[in-house]
Amino acid sequence: MMRIVSTYLIGLIFGIGIMMSGMANPAKVLNFFDVFGTWDPSLIFVMGGAILVAAPGYWLVVARPAGKPLMGTAFHVPQNRKLDTRLIAGSATFGVGWGIAGFCPGGALPAVGTLNPAVLTFTAALIAGIFTAKATQTLTARRAGSAAA
Repeated sequence: MMRIVSTYLIGLIFGIGIMMSGMANPAKVLNFFDVFGTWDPSLIFVMGGAILVAAPGYWLVVARPAGKPLMGTAFHVPQNRKLDTRLIAGSATFGVGWGIAGFCPGGALPAVGTLNPAVLTFTAALIAGIFTAKATQTLTARRAGSAAA
């Protein structure tokens, strides 16, 4: 029960922060990318503030004497440390989508409650993209498995 409550509170704090910072407004994000036009540097300050808040938290978590989280059995840290095609293609897709739509998934989800058609369209496309990527991964794995057999 405590895990559900803490997850809800963390999401609520994140959503409030996204809304208060204006990052749920795609025009604000798009203006950050418009360096030679109506450039708005506020995204840098939002990201910098997030790093300043998160860095001590990460340090405290890693320095925990028990070496495990308060509400779990282990930390789930990515084991893959190499730059591969999937990582680069995924990062590029994320960046292009963010630049075109003005939303990143984290900023769009709190904005769903506004019922703005642009947000709902983006979120639907995001969900469709997630399912398409999963289906493609499954199909690729099956083909690789049948080719090896």
